[in-house]
Amino acid sequence: MSPAITVNDEPHPWREGMTVADVLRERNFVFPLLVVSVDGVHVSRDAYGTTPVPPGAVVVVTHLVSGG
Repeated sequence: MSPAITVNDEPHPWREGMTVADVLRERNFVFPLLVVSVDGVHVSRDAYGTTPVPPGAVVVVTHLVSGG
């Protein structure tokens, strides 16, 4: 069985060298205002492309929505 990660409580295949940006692209997260954490650690937007996602990681992506 190949390694996997969890993205918003759903399994997702993991691969060597995977970054947060890869996960967002593969899961089609295109909303401009996202909050992302990997294993409980916040990842800033400018670090999406350089933050590795290890096998077995838990990734949480939250859409920020404002309104009145």
